Amino acid sequence: MGAGAGSLILIAFVALLIFGPKKLPELGKAAGNTLREFKNATKGLGEDEDKDKKKDADQ
Repeated sequence: MGAGAGSLILIAFVALLIFGPKKLPELGKAAGNTLREFKNATKGLGEDEDKDKKKDADQ
């Protein structure tokens, strides 16, 4: 269920119409920062889970 190239172009065009060319770089930067923070948070959760499993195995 992936988005095709035509769908992505349509989404980009609608975003350009709604937000204008000056706001799009800011929105892209904010989206990138959000994804980076989410990735770091989920990575930390996985590491915590691994530590808990190791701790339980040692007992």
